[in-house]
Amino acid sequence: MQIDGQCHCGRITYQAEIDPEAVSVCHCTDCQTLTGSPFRVTAICSGADIRLTAGTPKIYGKRGDNGRMRFQHFCADCGSPLFTSGEGDQADDWGIRWGSIRQRDQLRPVRQIWCRSAAVWIDAVPLLPGRPQD
Repeated sequence: MQIDGQCHCGRITYQAEIDPEAVSVCHCTDCQTLTGSPFRVTAICSGADIRLTAGTPKIYGKRGDNGRMRFQHFCADCGSPLFTSGEGDQADDWGIRWGSIRQRDQLRPVRQIWCRSAAVWIDAVPLLPGRPQD
């Protein structure tokens, strides 16, 4: 599936080819901290599948609880997370952050990882009262 996206301020834009069946939810504590949210949604792909069309992300690296280095690619101006990538034999293990994808309404996660770190109330979210907008 061909997608495109951008950071919140629009300074960084990209196009990519992804498999819509390779979208996952991560409940790890790093994703919770980086997003300020209970989980993060990512479309998994290869670095060769992503093409920047404007701007250059800033990159920050951190070793996760599993011992693997993950590089966070984000907009230095607005802070929007855009991509993640690995190192060594996982250097081509990239992910596109769901919130930056323009076609995100067409992408439904197919799996969850790091469920042991999931917020204890996550299953109650569909039961909460809601409004279409605020």
